[in-house]
Amino acid sequence: MATWGWGGWFGGGGGARKNDRAKSAILQLRGQLEMLSKREKHLQNQMEEQDGLARKYVSSNKNAAKAALKRKKQFEHALEQTQGQIMTLEREIYSIETANINKETLDAMKNASAAMKQIHGGLTIDKVDQTMEELREQHAIGEEIGEAITQSIGNQGIDDADLEDEFEQLQQEELDNKMLKTGNVPVADVGRLPSAPEAIKGKAPARSQEEDEEEELRKLQAEMAM
Repeated sequence: MATWGWGGWFGGGGGARKNDRAKSAILQLRGQLEMLSKREKHLQNQMEEQDGLARKYVSSNKNAAKAALKRKKQFEHALEQTQGQIMTLEREIYSIETANINKETLDAMKNASAAMKQIHGGLTIDKVDQTMEELREQHAIGEEIGEAITQSIGNQGIDDADLEDEFEQLQQEELDNKMLKTGNVPVADVGRLPSAPEAIKGKAPARSQEEDEEEELRKLQAEMAM
């Protein structure tokens, strides 16, 4: 049978305190349990020995065989008592250990409760609600400030007229690109061709469509390179 018992929770006797009744009781019971375990093994050996003698003399010496069986019965009865005592000691060890563990657990929980009371001593639900409300207000103020700063930076130096001029310029560039791809003179460029009276007055003659296209292409390339 197992002989170590339930005392593993408390370790060896060197660590037991003299004023700790629970641990002292455990150590005493384990010592008794060890002695009974040795007795159990001794009785089992005696029973096997007497059984061997009975078998030896069963045919040659009836009286010796019966005497060996009688002693075997006595050892068997003592073994049963010893095993019963072992079970009782193991049960008591387990009970004491369980009670001691329950006590230590309860003490730990009491300490935890006291610590939480100390932590929460200055706190109330009203104080918590007030603090959370103040935090929400500060977050809201921070968001408003961030939005104001963003709007101020984003709108600084922007003129609607400049935006409109830039938009029209992009439209014209897109139209010129389409005309270059199709080979047609952009409608917007017709107004830039010199009139007949201007040519008569000595101004440069109107350029051909191919020259205009080349000129527009050079402008576009110059803009893309910027």
